[in-house]
Amino acid sequence: MTRSRAQDPDVCGVTAAIAVIDGKWKTALLWVLESGPHRPGELRRQLPGLSEKVLTQTLREMEGDGLVHREVYDVRPLKTEYSLTPFGRDLSEALAPLSDWGHRRLERLAAAS
Repeated sequence: MTRSRAQDPDVCGVTAAIAVIDGKWKTALLWVLESGPHRPGELRRQLPGLSEKVLTQTLREMEGDGLVHREVYDVRPLKTEYSLTPFGRDLSEALAPLSDWGHRRLERLAAAS
């Protein structure tokens, strides 16, 4: 789905929500940022396989969607922290039941094999 389609007021609400979390790293970043503000290096350490370039792109998209706040401190060396906005926390809370369902599904698959 294109991001412009997700901003179409005639699109299904679930489709618009999924467009905001679409991608390999967005839900993982939401999960990590639930615990509080993190610097980019901390985020990369907690999510092995996430490159600096993809992290930057993903955080910019999330910031553009109003999910993440970027705070730059005027110190040398520059210090940048990312945290969830209230809107981002709302999304994270809305995803909690879906996460529970996913864990139940994994348990079911493990029991079946």
